[in-house]
Amino acid sequence: MLTTDTVTRDALGVLQPGFTGVTAPDWLLRRLDEGLGSVALFARNIESPEQLAALTARLRDRSPRLIVAADEEGGDVTRLESRTGSSFPGNHALGAVDDPELTRAVARELGRRLRECGVNLNWAPSADVNSNPDNPVIGVRSFGSDPELVARHTAAYVEGLQQAGVAACTKHFPGHGDTAVDSHHDLPRIDADLNTLYARELVPFRAALAAGTKAVMSAHILLPAVDRALPATLSPAALNGLLRAPESLGGLGYQGLIATDAVEMRAITATYGIERGTVLALAAGADAICVGGNLADEATVLRLRDALVRAVHSGELPEERLADAAARVRALGEWVGSRSGAAEGIASDPGIGLAAARRALRVTRLAPYRAPEGPVYTAAFTPVANIAVGDETPWGVAAELRRLLPGTGTGTYRESDAAAHGLPALVANVLRSASDRRIVIVVRDVHRHRWMADALACLVAARPDSVVVEMGVPQAPPTGALHIATHGAARVCGRAAAEVIVGNGAGR
Repeated sequence: MLTTDTVTRDALGVLQPGFTGVTAPDWLLRRLDEGLGSVALFARNIESPEQLAALTARLRDRSPRLIVAADEEGGDVTRLESRTGSSFPGNHALGAVDDPELTRAVARELGRRLRECGVNLNWAPSADVNSNPDNPVIGVRSFGSDPELVARHTAAYVEGLQQAGVAACTKHFPGHGDTAVDSHHDLPRIDADLNTLYARELVPFRAALAAGTKAVMSAHILLPAVDRALPATLSPAALNGLLRAPESLGGLGYQGLIATDAVEMRAITATYGIERGTVLALAAGADAICVGGNLADEATVLRLRDALVRAVHSGELPEERLADAAARVRALGEWVGSRSGAAEGIASDPGIGLAAARRALRVTRLAPYRAPEGPVYTAAFTPVANIAVGDETPWGVAAELRRLLPGTGTGTYRESDAAAHGLPALVANVLRSASDRRIVIVVRDVHRHRWMADALACLVAARPDSVVVEMGVPQAPPTGALHIATHGAARVCGRAAAEVIVGNGAGR
């Protein structure tokens, strides 16, 4: 016999919704009383560490075992420091250094800061193997293209984060690295066979499970070798099969919490709709439904709660499956609650992020280089930011160069400028703005953007003494008198590059 109150409470318990504002809205507090087990924080909810700590304390006063989640990868994807840029380099920089102890230390310090602010579940690390260099959404969020390298750093990251009492949520299962489509916009498809998946995509996830990751996030990607019809988030073959089944049956044997990537992403909503997608994800084996990056209101929470309750009553979603999912959420809430003092025993290491960013630099001197004695001109060739990164987070080297070389100028140049006025006009504009100052050309994934590569080539031909700073995946050959690959666009990566440009840093 169905117990409606229990079903409704469990339906709320499996949701991880976002909300607007920097204080807790009344509707959210009411739903916590009714069984909501998690909340999701985004940049819009965070003004300062002090404000965030007060917000999470208010939420936890209402629900002591509440899971407070955030997407804080460090590097390009930051919520704690979305207005300034991250104090930590991202995965690609850590993979370039390839020192698992450093990765563990960075993750531990990041976890300490999260826990200090009351965040106890981090949707990180990305365990994706960046096997497709044209990937528009992973890129520098991956430790690299070698599965074993990605595996050892994924494990180190999980261990460091959880030492600070923050649950790791390893993503994006079964692996988002071999895609040419961003699942925020459409449904990516990976045509790799099962042997390739086991030898490449699944290697880092095995390492994460061995390291004790408390959660795994599913990806909205179609893998016909696993399921010809349904994306992984909605696929029993991917979640109950590939991820949960015993190793003797070809699975990874994982029994912890599975969270979905945001269900409002178009890879789900364009075909299934948000309510239907939520029901299918739970039925497939997911335990927690992430929602609220865009849909952050009470109406969305109630729609999804009611859709789950209706699905139980109709028999589409077994009550036992919903209860099992809610129990896993509560179990994770107990774990993070029991680890509330973990961060207090970890010594602060405020310089670890910059130290890691400096070690990640790869500097190529293609001509004799002398540091500028006066101000320079920074030309930032800026691609459209993907949704995971967002366009509110500053990046580049201009701010640091202005600090080190007062009078430094900067200009931002986009594909739309080249399209509207022509590439020669864009290049002429840079040269005119720079005048006789040294030009520092900042690019991001130049290998993926033809307009950027063409503009770069023209500028270097006109000014061979230019410095080039690649802040994405350094796939293209080095160019310029001095070429610096930062392996990411975090604030500390820009600072490390600026130090080399002015002659205060050596790089590698």
